[in-house]
Amino acid sequence: QVQLVESGGDAVQTGGSLRLSCVASGYTNRPYCQAWFRQAPGKEREGIAAVGSDGNTTYADSVKGRFTVSKDNAKNTLYLQMNSLKPEDTAMYYCAAGMYIVHASACLQLRPSFGWWGQGTQVTVSS
Repeated sequence: QVQLVESGGDAVQTGGSLRLSCVASGYTNRPYCQAWFRQAPGKEREGIAAVGSDGNTTYADSVKGRFTVSKDNAKNTLYLQMNSLKPEDTAMYYCAAGMYIVHASACLQLRPSFGWWGQGTQVTVSS
């Protein structure tokens, strides 16, 4: 049973930085893709960054140049470095893992229709 646990969320001011972590357990194979999503109150879940098994990355335009996704396979951990945070980045942040090859497309296209999900970690950015 794959389990994902996010951490690192916090309340910060505009312009601040945070690093989110997502620790996985129960992997029987390496994920084909891992991604970060976020959801603000009253809004749909938004895909923001993904990394494929080959290391290729994808970013939403809203975070490109400010956020960086990375992974440490040895630690089964996915990271999201978030810099130059804005109030509009306020949301619950979720990580997701696509364990089957059929998940890879949705994952890399940042569509929230695949795989296993964590419970989320809250990021609040104040002005």
